[in-house]
Parts: sequence; structure tokens; C-alpha cells
Amino acid sequence: MKLGSLKEGGRDGTLIVVSRDLTRAVRATGIADTLQRALEDWSNTAPRLNALSDALNAGSAEGAFDVDMAQLASPLPRAYEFVDGSAYLPHVERVRRARGAEVPESFYTDPLMYQAVSAGFYGPRDPVRVPSEEYGIDLEAEIVVVTDDVPMAVSPEQAAGHIQLVGLVNDVSLRNLIPGELAKGFGFLQSKPRSALSPVFVTPDELGGAWKGSKLHRPLLTHINGEWFGAPEAGVDMQFDFGQLVAHAARTRPLSAGTIVGSGTVANEDTSLGASCFAERRTVETLEHGKPSTPFMKFGDTVRIEMLDEAGASIFGAIEQRIERADA
Repeated sequence: MKLGSLKEGGRDGTLIVVSRDLTRAVRATGIADTLQRALEDWSNTAPRLNALSDALNAGSAEGAFDVDMAQLASPLPRAYEFVDGSAYLPHVERVRRARGAEVPESFYTDPLMYQAVSAGFYGPRDPVRVPSEEYGIDLEAEIVVVTDDVPMAVSPEQAAGHIQLVGLVNDVSLRNLIPGELAKGFGFLQSKPRSALSPVFVTPDELGGAWKGSKLHRPLLTHINGEWFGAPEAGVDMQFDFGQLVAHAARTRPLSAGTIVGSGTVANEDTSLGASCFAERRTVETLEHGKPSTPFMKFGDTVRIEMLDEAGASIFGAIEQRIERADA
């Protein structure tokens, strides 16, 4: 099934079930007011939401309406926790090689992960507002999973059973602020503003054979200003699967229902498949030509992030955003 949230009912939106073709939806308030509440009682709400999804796709759901993507919030307009990994080591290796640094051996056995902003997410059609272009505005096209309650110290195999939903994220980065923050030795803050989630999250069974080994095996397609930017294969070159990432996050603490876990920027060894962020493209340019030639994003630029199934249909709907100057 596919789940989303309308921009109504307060900060957490109103839970809706969305048809497989993303054209019709029905409010699920008789089951749970919000997606967060549904996840907190998932063993009871999931079967009822599935039944509502079946009725919607069969054309028999009462109260169904046409989907207007502009009226959708992120499926989780805010979350208790968002932890983001960096599971695609070709990206990590290239970035470090471009600045003459070695990749520590631990990177191949212990996932990189940081605590990201979760207090609010942009809707999939909301603009990204940034105070200055000088900050180095960048997108990061990634896969995310959402868990139910995860006990502390679960194994990767156990953690995989707690993955209930899959989606996309545009993990916005301000690249020119990152070096100064990392030099302090205390992690990201100002360089990682709000992100945007895909219009819908889907249950793993909805993905069919594309979901295997706790990885999503489809290209992640990005366009900038209507032009192709990249389509790396999300199931290739992922050093750590989502079971491992969730287990890593839960090693010393339980995870609350509704926790979002990100894959990090999707990247492949094969650079002909393009990039999922400007930092990746600029790194490839630096390695090939000695310096980058592609600038970061400017006000007025647009980004579109999407994943298609084998028939060419959108799985999660597209994240479509315009970069705008933030009001003082």
C-alpha cells in the first residue's frame, strides 16, 4: 500500500491511503489520524489500512478523491528521529580521494551515520528556502526507510523485520558551510537544513522483486532544471543494507516508531550513470580535470527526484522543488 499526508489537521497532517497509480486517495482517519499514530500501533492499523488500500484500488472506497500533489505534506511532516547514513562507498571514496585523504578501514565495516533534522520536513512540492547562494546549495537524492518500534541491540536480520515503509528524500546540504562545521569535530548543524520526503511512502511488499536483501533495486532518477542529472542504481554498490543501517542506529538505544533511516547519497562506481548530488559531480570533475566546473544550485533552479518501476510508472511520486531565497 501507499500512504501519504494531507496539509491539514495540524503539524502532523492527515493520513491518507493513495492508489497505486497515485491518482486517487482516501482519508484514513477512521483508522489513524496521522501516519505517526498508525506506526505506533502498526500491528493493528496495517491490516485495516491494507483493506482500505484494496478498496481504493478496486474503486469501491467511500470518500475517495483526486490527488493534488501540491496539497500533500511529507508523509511524516515531522518525525521523532531521522538518522542518515552514507552507505554508498563509491561516493565516500571519491570525495576523500579528491582531497588526497585515505578511506579508513573502519568505513568498510562500520556505517557512517549522523543525526539529521527531523522536527519538520518540506512537502514534496514545497520550495527549498535558503538565506544565501554563497552557502553552496546542494541536493542529495536518497532512499529512506521508516521503522516501527525497534528494540536496542537488534541484529541486522531482526532490524530488517522492523522496516515498515520505504520512500525517497531530498536531503538538502549547504556544502560551503560543511568544512567549517566538521573542522570543529562536533558534526553538522547549520549545514544541514530541512529536507523533503517523497509524496508517498510504500510498504516493502508493494515493491515486489525490487525490494530484496533489504535494498531497493531500482535507478534513482534526478533532473535539474528539466535536464537529466543522474540515475544511479540504488541496489548496486550499497556497502550496508537497510537492516544493517537500522541495527547500527539501534546499537545502544531503542528506536521509536516512525524513525526515518536514510541511505546517504546514492552513487555507483560507474560514473556514466550520473550523480545524486552536485558534490558528487564536482568531485568527479576534480578527479578528471583537476577542478570542478559545475556550480552549486542557484535561486530559481529546480530539482526533481523520482523512482520508476519496470513499467515506467512512478513508485513514490516525484519530489519537485524550486530553490528560493529565504525571507529575513
